[in-house]
Amino acid sequence: MNAKMKAYQYSVLMLMALSMNTSHAETDSSWDWDMDWVSGTLDNDLFLGNDNGYTNGVFISAYDTGIAEHQPAPSHFVWPLLWSLPEKSVNAAVNAYSVGQVMMTPDDITVEVPAENQLPYSGLLFFSTTYLAIDDEHADKLASTFGIIGPATGAKAAQKTVHKLIGSDDPKGWDTQLKNEFVFQFSRGRLWRTWVSDNQHYDLLLSSEAGLGTLSSYAETGMVVRYGRGLNRSYASALLNNSRTTNPVAIDNGWYVYAGVTAGYTFNQIYTDGNTYRDSRSIDYDHERLGVTAGLAYSWQRFSITLALSDANILDTRSEEELEDLTQYGSLSIAWKLK
Repeated sequence: MNAKMKAYQYSVLMLMALSMNTSHAETDSSWDWDMDWVSGTLDNDLFLGNDNGYTNGVFISAYDTGIAEHQPAPSHFVWPLLWSLPEKSVNAAVNAYSVGQVMMTPDDITVEVPAENQLPYSGLLFFSTTYLAIDDEHADKLASTFGIIGPATGAKAAQKTVHKLIGSDDPKGWDTQLKNEFVFQFSRGRLWRTWVSDNQHYDLLLSSEAGLGTLSSYAETGMVVRYGRGLNRSYASALLNNSRTTNPVAIDNGWYVYAGVTAGYTFNQIYTDGNTYRDSRSIDYDHERLGVTAGLAYSWQRFSITLALSDANILDTRSEEELEDLTQYGSLSIAWKLK
């Protein structure tokens, strides 16, 4: 990576950090930068034996949580969506702040110039903010994402370094990746806890969400079934799954297994459509999608761990090999409570 590219990448990261601090400095004194939880999440297709498509995602998140009069106010980054929140008090609220890097690669990473019908190489470096307003039977989500896609993300150097360390194939086609572009997305969702068993060990969650932006635009609805302990304290975390910055978590010594299905329509997504404002590689894809996921969440003392396996679109009409490469991945999240 040349000096100009490094400067571009570091400038974006610095802007993200300053934005986080400025957001809090401009608010009232009751909204301070005092995080309750932090988490790290790794998405990787190696969990399922692949090494292409959605090949890697690394995310670090911090959470400001509160109940009753100690709830955090919504972040300034989600202000365009505040009008959509109901005007009533809620039991709890969460602000989640995440930074991450995502990598997409074609089927054969040993080819210097992949075929035009192969998924383009692309890297994404982003900052996202999510606000959750939580009540007894439903939770609302407001989220915003800002970032860059292209060489400035450092994805080429990151993947080449990791592959060299672990002795994997050298990804040779990164010079064909999507060009540098600023991307954004706003999303709005709601989750309903529609059914709970008499013994409180089973529940059913229904969700609806829509997103708009150059990163992607979509509309979807979903369902999650869970079995475990302490379900009432963790149901709202299922809303964080769609942002791909973490998995649903268990808290306060609770645990559960879960399975879910999501149906939706994707209007645009930069990973497959290519750059928004200039010519670039792109591929055709099925805009209708049906995704499935299953996982296990377990918490003890101040820690929580979640392991999940997902297929983002079982309706894709391409070959089975291409389908697995692009849509199937495993995910591991570890969260710990700071206070």
